Amino acid sequence: MSMEIVLRRHDRIYLPGNVVSGHVVVTTPSSMSHQGITMRMEGSVQLQLSAKSVGLFEAFYNSIKPVQLVLQTTTVVPAGKLGKGTHELPFEFKLEPLPGQSLYETYHGVFVNIQYALTADMPRGMLAKNLSANLEFIVEKEPIVSTALANAEPVPFEITPQSLENVKKSSLKNIPEFKIIGQLDRAINDITQPFTGHLAVVSCEAPIKSIELQLVRVETVFCLHRAVYLRFRV
Repeated sequence: MSMEIVLRRHDRIYLPGNVVSGHVVVTTPSSMSHQGITMRMEGSVQLQLSAKSVGLFEAFYNSIKPVQLVLQTTTVVPAGKLGKGTHELPFEFKLEPLPGQSLYETYHGVFVNIQYALTADMPRGMLAKNLSANLEFIVEKEPIVSTALANAEPVPFEITPQSLENVKKSSLKNIPEFKIIGQLDRAINDITQPFTGHLAVVSCEAPIKSIELQLVRVETVFCLHRAVYLRFRV
């Protein structure tokens, strides 16, 4: 036997105020008794430690508890029996925050995790195995067209051996001379839109085999008047 949560929206993306609805799907090879099926919708913000952040802010991490943004429960089916076969049991929640809280967009970072999830539980008594299912869904907000975004200007750039970061001066002589110029179409971007721009190779002493672009995200947490940040590839 099995139990899973299936949402009506295949992309699992919801806006604040939307109705999160779907079915708890229970499949059983024979008739079975249960003590009811309950659903829980939760959302929280929490700090997290990883191998990359060990030693940076453990004291701060230990003093901050997860912040509950959403917590709703409902009974899908009261205690009773389910016959042999597949049962699709409907449920729905309105996506609203707890009093005094706000909804934030889903975010999985190195230091901070904002997550929303549904949990279904079916207790079946002492001698039978309980069933449980979990499913994460995504919360997004309506894009806001800000003045800064509307007025964002192109950002030119120039790359040479001398402009490279984390390269010792003594090592510059081992890097062939080159010059690359270009521009980002804007420094402020809507996260749902692509980054655009162009580049041109003005000169290069060595043959060029390929050109690769890399997007690096910088995540920053302010801890006790100290900024802790980490760069990682996207």
